[in-house]
Amino acid sequence: MKLSVFTVATPDLTPEELVQAAREAGLHGVEWRYKEIPADAAGEAPSYWRNNLCSIDPSLPDEELLRFKHLTEAAGLEMVSVTPYLNHLGLEETEQAFHAARLLGAKMIRVGAAGYGDGTPYPVLYDKTVRYLKEAERLAKQYGVKGVVETHHFTIAPSAGLAHRLVSHCDPDLIGVLFDPGNMVYEGYEQFKMGLELLGPYLAHVHIKNAAWKETGKLKDGTAEWRCEWASLHNGIVDFGRLLADLKSVHYDGYLGIEDFSGTWNSRAMLRQFAEFIHERI
Repeated sequence: MKLSVFTVATPDLTPEELVQAAREAGLHGVEWRYKEIPADAAGEAPSYWRNNLCSIDPSLPDEELLRFKHLTEAAGLEMVSVTPYLNHLGLEETEQAFHAARLLGAKMIRVGAAGYGDGTPYPVLYDKTVRYLKEAERLAKQYGVKGVVETHHFTIAPSAGLAHRLVSHCDPDLIGVLFDPGNMVYEGYEQFKMGLELLGPYLAHVHIKNAAWKETGKLKDGTAEWRCEWASLHNGIVDFGRLLADLKSVHYDGYLGIEDFSGTWNSRAMLRQFAEFIHERI
């Protein structure tokens, strides 16, 4: 298994700083965040989801996009993915991301799964997402880039089982699953090995981060009230020793991509800690 970084987790580093830090930490690849910075966020301190300095703006022309390819390759790193936010299931934006990935030489993009919670029934969202994924499958074949559905809380793919239900309509060479156990602390936990065995050839990528449930007080009836929060790799609920053993048991040899949102370390230290943490357990 090889190590990568999803640049959403390194918002204070410029692209030039990121590839240097990743190489120095012993990582092998980069997953580039593919998202514009909101106009009203430009003057803010760097942050994961707003003023993220380590993002590719989708509006960049091709000649400027190629800067990210050159930076990555010059550092001896692999262009693992272009990673947009597509849960609105827009096909135009999806094709734009596929185009950018092919141009940059990335192996995959993250495609969408409908969000859950606005009152729309699951069967409606399921049918809509399956129709979208069949179109994404067509684009994946056209551009020669795989699309992956992430196991993510507050979507209709929070678990391996529900993600598999979506992608099972597609060719696993074209549409797969990004397995994210940290997200599954929030919602969607299943035994890792069972989920990985179910996914089989659809298992395409793995994200590494952690989270934990914390008691925040008491309800009026005296029962405990809980909230889930991001945690460092060492201090959350995910058992990474078990996860890595289960990945080995299904012969997974792809990337493990760090996506730490705990803020425990600065970005450079976080990359070093990640590499050391995995090497101690692999």
